[in-house]
Amino acid sequence: MVRGMLALTVLLFACLQAEAGRGACGGSVACPVPGGDYRIVLPAGEAKGAYVYFHGYMGSAEDQMRQTALVDTVLAHHLAFVALDGYQGSWSVRGGPEKSRDDLAYLRLVLADLGRSHGFRPANTLIGGFSLGASMAWYAACDEGGRFAGMLTFSGVFWDPLPRPTDCAAALPPMIHVHGRADGTFPLAGRAIGASHHQGDTFKSIALYRQRAACAAPVPRRPVVADLDCTVASGCRRGDSMLCLHAGGHVVRVSDLDAALTALGYPVAR
Repeated sequence: MVRGMLALTVLLFACLQAEAGRGACGGSVACPVPGGDYRIVLPAGEAKGAYVYFHGYMGSAEDQMRQTALVDTVLAHHLAFVALDGYQGSWSVRGGPEKSRDDLAYLRLVLADLGRSHGFRPANTLIGGFSLGASMAWYAACDEGGRFAGMLTFSGVFWDPLPRPTDCAAALPPMIHVHGRADGTFPLAGRAIGASHHQGDTFKSIALYRQRAACAAPVPRRPVVADLDCTVASGCRRGDSMLCLHAGGHVVRVSDLDAALTALGYPVAR
């Protein structure tokens, strides 16, 4: 009996220690979930929501947190910045070469943890990413559209073969996608990656998304920043779908991030 009580006490103590360590995560300390971890930094004051971000190929959540201009811009809009962490620097997107982890299952665990730890819900969670990470966000929106209030991505879309519109959830969130016309890493038309894989066409991906979201025909829109050329499809089930192009290459520009977050309904806190 005493031995059993001792074992129970040790187990309880270990659980309390684990929970205490779990509560300390944030910033430079990773937050563990089964199969991986993520990093989060909160804005000063009350957070209006969270921007959950997939890094580019061969990046990491730790490296992403060092991109202080990007992180600080998100925080200025009173959003938490959540950096997801790819397995060995990559993401397992449909059609892509990496097949090492079920990253949609990993994402669901992160979203559940964010709900428990910080109270973030689908109504105030944005999904996004850059390059291969942007592709991952597109598949997350396709499969789990109802979990997000919006999507903001840079320089990456679906891979070939593109999903059919009916492969995606009907509740696709409002979205803004930003892409450079001179992007040579993930060109607007996509490109072959090895002998068996091909990045998708940006315009075809946008058209598919808008069709599933039941958007009206796109029309030109005055750019949200000076050098962006944007078209917007309105009348979608849940909100506008916007494609914005610039003359540059494979990059996330802070000015575009700032303007797009405002356009999605998260202006800079005053």
